[in-house]
Parts: sequence; structure tokens; C-alpha cells
Amino acid sequence: MADTIDLYSDRGAKLKSGVDINDISPMRNAAIKSIVTGIKRTAAVDLAGIEKTLATSAIGGKGRKIPGREMKLDIVKNAAAIQKAVTEMVQVDSGDDTVVKALNGGKQLIVQVPSVRIDVAAEYVSSLTCTASAVTQALVSQFNIGMFDAPTVKSAVWGQYPQTLDMVGGNVKSIVEIPQKDEGFGYTLRNVMANHLAAVCKKNAMNTAALCSILENTGVFEMGDAIGNQTRHRLLAFSHQGLNANNMVYGTTKALGKTGTIGSAVHACVEKAIADKVISADKKFASGYTTYKTNDVGKWNAYCAAGTLVATLINCGAQRAPQAVSSVLLYFQDLIEKETSLPGCDFGKVQGAAVGFSFFSHSIYGGGGPGVFNGNHVVTRHSKGLAVPCVAAAVALDAGVQVYSPEKTSGLVGDVFSAVDEFREPIKAVAGAV
Repeated sequence: MADTIDLYSDRGAKLKSGVDINDISPMRNAAIKSIVTGIKRTAAVDLAGIEKTLATSAIGGKGRKIPGREMKLDIVKNAAAIQKAVTEMVQVDSGDDTVVKALNGGKQLIVQVPSVRIDVAAEYVSSLTCTASAVTQALVSQFNIGMFDAPTVKSAVWGQYPQTLDMVGGNVKSIVEIPQKDEGFGYTLRNVMANHLAAVCKKNAMNTAALCSILENTGVFEMGDAIGNQTRHRLLAFSHQGLNANNMVYGTTKALGKTGTIGSAVHACVEKAIADKVISADKKFASGYTTYKTNDVGKWNAYCAAGTLVATLINCGAQRAPQAVSSVLLYFQDLIEKETSLPGCDFGKVQGAAVGFSFFSHSIYGGGGPGVFNGNHVVTRHSKGLAVPCVAAAVALDAGVQVYSPEKTSGLVGDVFSAVDEFREPIKAVAGAV
């Protein structure tokens, strides 16, 4: 492959020129490897939440309360001692890459278990399990908890587990779901709620889309869907949509300005493709309608992917609400197919996902807003890597109109995971690693 791109920031500043697309592959880019490994290694601990849970004996979530089991412990005030104890238990060797830090005045801990715990495991849950065990032991030791009260402390940390598959009502969180909730091979990195991503990136839409795109496309590699002739196809779409390659996303969005629409985003995408000789006129009918052809299907798909995100930023950004993202995903493709006679983004799979998405997110069914969706969901998983980054970006643009907002669902993970620079600003990190 001889494809090269220029990488731009979330504000349109050039970061790197002449980058071989192989260098932004999840298999090669050091920053992407670090982001993915870091996410698997990282857990967020809500020390203030544990303190409140014990004080009220509201243990296990969902309105559960056990009268008479209240415990008054100054956990936040003792965060430094708890941090030290957790570090000593979680680390494997002194000086390894274990990270345990207290945040926000001791209200939270960020725990990154050493890489060896992930490397030797069959799964990626060591961040949750080892952290929860260490925090439980640290609290029991710090406050000299007796054998009859220790189970209450354990439940405040772990929640209902193991009575439930996951840690319902617990106070240790990861942004990836547990393996039992994955829909199939390689879905773990696609199983991250859009609200989580927006919270981690502090609702910066470009970086939110980038983080989502990194995780989605790394999952695509894990699934075996980026093998052989699919490798270039996937990397082109990933770079143009997720990493703002050649400043297509930011530059086009800015150029369309306050008067931009989904239709003008379609026109801009087609005009850019014609100017760059990605597509060319094929046949003109008596009505004046012209069909187009392409000699580079992968690059055309990449332009459509970038254009889809542009349309999302324009439309959902204008209304400061994410609910319309399914309509954008649908009608950008519908319009660009009619405009060119060529397939839209991901050969119709983005368009198909959008139809089911609108029904499930806010139509007759209305089971939840866009923020609670992920690439593992039954209606969004079909377009691998190219639909959900737009959903995540739309959620980042939300001014608070969702019932299930990032602030409601993702406060802990947002506060903790955003403390890691490469999670919060992935575009800069990826460009810095090429």
C-alpha cells in the first residue's frame, strides 16, 4: 500500500504530513496500542460512593437497602492510605507499570493494574477484579473491620456480584463491558457506551469520535474483518473519519459554516471526490442525471465515512441534541447514493443500522437515547467502525436533552478516565506516535 495522509488536530491544525496509512494501524501505532491496553488495565473506584453506600446501607443498587447495616467510615479522608495499600496489593513487582492515583480530593481512585496481569489472563477483567479485591482488603485493614461486617464492605465495593453477571450496584467501574455481554468474537472494544466516550473526552466531539473510532476499528481487526484486501479499505475509512485525515472532517464542517445542512455536506463530499479524482462521471441521461464510477472503492468509502461525520456535526451540532443522529446516518447515505449512483458509507450498512437505530432510540419503542448505544448493540453492530463514531460525536454535542445523559450514566468513568491524556485527546496521541 502506498497511501499517504496528513493528520490534523481536532481544531484543524496539521500534526503530521505524509503519513503511511499503515502507521495508523492498531497493529502498529504505539499510541493506539497504549490506549487499548490502557483501557483494559484501567478501573475507576468511587471512594465517595463506597462511603455513601455504607453510610446509608443502600447496597447493591436498584433501591436495595438493608436497615441496621449502616457503617460510618471516613473513606475519602483516608484516600492516601487506601491508595498506598491498593498499590502494594495490585502491583506484581516494585517499579512495574502499576498506576494508582487519588483524584478530586480523594473522592475517586484511578487504578491501572500492571500489564502482566492482563498479559497472562485469558480475559481483560483483571482491572475490575484485582482492583475490587484490593480496595476491599484495604478498607477492612484501614478501619479494622470485623469478620461480621467485612461482607458488607465487600458488597459496597463489588455490588451484587457474584449473584449477578456484572457488578450491579458496585463502586468499581470500567468503560468496557464484561465478556458475557459481548455479542460475538472481538466485540469487547465495540461494547463501550457512547456516553462513556463523550465523558472521557470531556464532550469534545472530534476527540470523542476519534476515541470511538479507535476502539471500533481495533475491534474490527480483532474480528478478522481487516485481513487481506480489507486492510487498506478499513484503514482508509478509519483515518478519514476517525482521525481527521487531510482535515476532511473539521475543514469541511468549518467551511460549511452556520448554514450547513445534510444536503450541503453531501455536495461537499461529492465535489471533493470529483476534485481528487476519486470518482468521475460515467453516464449522463436525457433528464440530465449523471451516474458516477470509481476506480478506488476504498477511498470513495473513506470520503463517505468522513462526510457522514461532517453531516452529524452540522446537524446535531446545530440543534445541540443527539437524537437526530440516526436520521443523519440514514439520509446522508440516501442522498449521496441518489447524487452519484454509488453505494454510500459501508455499502449500505450504515444506512441499514440507522433504520433500526431510530426505532430503538426514540421512535415507537424509545428504549433509550443515543448515548446508551454502542457498537455491540443489536441495531448498531452491523456497520463495523463507521456508524457509532458519529453517534458518539452527536452525544458529545448534546446540551442536556437526553434522559440518559453522560452526566447521569458516566460521571465516574468520565472523571477518572479523562485524567489520562491519551484517552482524552486521542487524535494528538495517535499523530504523535507516527
